[in-house]
Amino acid sequence: MEISEDRAVISRDEEETPFDNIESAHEYVSLLLEAIEEAKEQVEHEIGRAGNVVRRQEALQLVSYKLVRLSSHISASKRLLNDLRSLRRLLLEERSPAVAEER
Repeated sequence: MEISEDRAVISRDEEETPFDNIESAHEYVSLLLEAIEEAKEQVEHEIGRAGNVVRRQEALQLVSYKLVRLSSHISASKRLLNDLRSLRRLLLEERSPAVAEER
């Protein structure tokens, strides 16, 4: 970690990750939500195909329930990321004119 006069700067030799900024994280969470929805559809289809195998139906229903809960949590995360993006834009737009007036 390198320290500059204004703030700490972390230098990395790594490539960018989906979490380097809010937009990337929001996009990643959106893709994850799509994948969860696809998985839920597949599980519902499998439940229909399970026939009279009760243990398999119960297991698939549990998977479906867990996917619904996961989807709910990921949707909440997506909304939080969206709120953070909006707040950052609001703060940056408010700061821009103030910085221009100071100069």
